[in-house]
Amino acid sequence: HLDHLRNVIGLRGYGQRDPLNEYKTEAFSLFEKLLTDLRHNVTKWMMTVEIQVEVPAPPAPPERLTEVHLDPLTGENAATAGALPSGLARDQREALPISSLPAGWEQTGRNAPCPCGSGKKFKHCHGALV
Repeated sequence: HLDHLRNVIGLRGYGQRDPLNEYKTEAFSLFEKLLTDLRHNVTKWMMTVEIQVEVPAPPAPPERLTEVHLDPLTGENAATAGALPSGLARDQREALPISSLPAGWEQTGRNAPCPCGSGKKFKHCHGALV
């Protein structure tokens, strides 16, 4: 509409009217008409919408969860590499005695790098489980 209006507005100059002011007023009235039409259409659609609510099915209970620690260097599961007994839940591993750690890991300092090679401190990796 604005392109058509721009092409035709020059004719109003023959009637001793400023084409720029005429273009501004006509464009503004077109904009107001657009807003009115939008409000009308949105109201019409909102009045005809039917909302249907479906009750979602209950989620399936999760199967047994296992904790996996990936070694960043090899990409393998550190638990299956002999670092920790596998198949135990976290709360069961927290109760493991120090003797369950691999040989030589008992004297590892808490702030020393973990011997598993994860790059974490021992207290945040395998030391937290003891």
